[in-house]
Amino acid sequence: MLVVRVMRSFIISNSVVWGLVLGACAPGQSLTDLAEVPINSNAVGAEVIASSFSSQSGDVKIWPQVKNPIGKDLVIEKKIDKLIAKMNIAQKVGQLVMPQIASISPDDVARYHIGSVLSGGGAWPTANANGPLGAWMNLAGKFYGASMDTQEGRLAIPVMWGIDAVHGHNNVVGATLFPHNIGLGAGNNPALVRDIATATAREVAVTGIDWTFAPTIAVARDSRWGRTYESYSEDPKIVKSLGKEMVLGLQGHPAWGDFLAQDKVIATAKHFVGDGGTQAGDDQGDTILSEEDLYKIHGQGYVQALGVGVQTVMASFNSWNGDKLHGHKYLLTDVLKNRLGFDGLVVGDWNGHEQIPGCRIDSCPEAINAGVDIIMVPERWRDFYKNTIKQVKTGEISQARLDDAVRRILRVKFRAGMFEDGKPSVHILAGRGRLVGHADHRRIARQAVRESLVLLKNQSVLPLQSNAKIMLAGSGAHSPTLQTGGWTVSWQGRDNPPSYYKGVTTIFDGFKAQSQNVFFSEKGTYDEKPDIAIVVFGEQPYAEFEGDLADLDFDVQNNADYKLMQLLKAQGIKVVGVFLTGRPRGVDAAIELADAFVVAWLPGSEGAGIADVLVGDAQGRPRYNFKGKLPFTWQNTYPFGYGLGYGDKSLN
Repeated sequence: MLVVRVMRSFIISNSVVWGLVLGACAPGQSLTDLAEVPINSNAVGAEVIASSFSSQSGDVKIWPQVKNPIGKDLVIEKKIDKLIAKMNIAQKVGQLVMPQIASISPDDVARYHIGSVLSGGGAWPTANANGPLGAWMNLAGKFYGASMDTQEGRLAIPVMWGIDAVHGHNNVVGATLFPHNIGLGAGNNPALVRDIATATAREVAVTGIDWTFAPTIAVARDSRWGRTYESYSEDPKIVKSLGKEMVLGLQGHPAWGDFLAQDKVIATAKHFVGDGGTQAGDDQGDTILSEEDLYKIHGQGYVQALGVGVQTVMASFNSWNGDKLHGHKYLLTDVLKNRLGFDGLVVGDWNGHEQIPGCRIDSCPEAINAGVDIIMVPERWRDFYKNTIKQVKTGEISQARLDDAVRRILRVKFRAGMFEDGKPSVHILAGRGRLVGHADHRRIARQAVRESLVLLKNQSVLPLQSNAKIMLAGSGAHSPTLQTGGWTVSWQGRDNPPSYYKGVTTIFDGFKAQSQNVFFSEKGTYDEKPDIAIVVFGEQPYAEFEGDLADLDFDVQNNADYKLMQLLKAQGIKVVGVFLTGRPRGVDAAIELADAFVVAWLPGSEGAGIADVLVGDAQGRPRYNFKGKLPFTWQNTYPFGYGLGYGDKSLN
């Protein structure tokens, strides 16, 4: 989510690797091969010719019809009918407005009939993230109580609280932080992803929050995009598989009897649609594609998510062939709601409506008319609320469209049991703080770390003997900041104090637990020469457009960690490079220099899982093998799907 759009003039390459993409299907149907579509080469090349595709109309038959596993509940629909009949315009408009928790009080929720609030990255119920865990539940209770206040003619409609729990409950200090999506794509274990989502839902539920803005089911096609690590893969097949499992773990499923139970949360498929396909990887930029390719590459994940009952979809910042998605009636209404049969709610992104021509932060009937049901207006929400009321009264927004948006919002709330379950503090997991960062959840995260690791090179140095003298060095070896990345407690995930990383095990911690003969020296100094050095380095944390790049080269020549690798090699010490990154980067010189090279992505709180794979027993026999495969083409060096196991021959 964010406010500002950053434009660049860089252009995507025509160089492609071809890969098979499997088609979307309704539940119970088999997958059908659809077409071959290009898979990103992550290189910069020839200019893209301007598109002549029409954007605000199209052929909806390109998109499949999806069987909704939830189905219409006539009892719920009648309750909605009765409630809408009692609501005045102001009460209805209040359901459409979503402020940030820092800019709204519980009294405001009651006064303006607000239907939802959000916590963006770095928004906590206390002055800083180190407030008591119970403060989350306390504020949830206050918001809920305000929304159920029936004084002065108000109606009791529970407020929803949404949060960016995108790799665990990552705004909360002490929560389990799972590998970011790119690492989960490397592991490509659907059952494990479902377990991760289940654990995340439990930790979110403990804090009284109902709704997460996850999963991201973007198919990133140019790794210069600052959100590449939020994408499971450049391959739509992997994205749609893992995105579906994340929805199932977060929400449950009617067939299992746990759909939106009290230990589940409402999921969001985001960002609809094409956010990973923008030219040059420009965050919030333009995706220039035919409608057929828009579906084949970027749309299949949504079909899968809808097929397992995802209840909310977030509109994307990007444009499709020049038209912003927040104002795209054809895609949001004709395709998503009518053709794909989505009967949940569409939520906007952070002031995303502002980017529609003719709109402002405080006024945008175009977004509502296009099909956005909840408008995310973090700060200027009062003005937006007042202007929207006026626009309904003047007919700029029809009463029918307003009622449709309110119906969708209420439908999700009824399905989630919010009218029956009572205040958050009486829910089944309410206040059970020991579940946040629970050992069982951390074990799942540690498994995900092990399975995400991709071995690019091994000249017979891995696995390490557990009795070898091992030095851990480099800026990332003992750094919770580098290994957890963006969207960690704060939005960008950097400049966090050490106290924000409660319960995190660093990569060095993991090695120390595996051997008594391990020491840490960030700068690579030693009293006794080690047998081998593990040098951990990588990208500084970033999120969204702040992570956009002009190119993917990583400046190893001016990097202190690379110079350390050179120094250690010159001293006759074998070196293993471990790279912490949210995307493929140009580190060929470091790979060539190292005796072994491992891509660890952004492993999250359980950095100790890396040693599980790299350190063997006293004879050097592996305890765990490498399972990860590249979910993105690694520049022009390693192909999509590459990854060595122990015993495999390296390309180098």
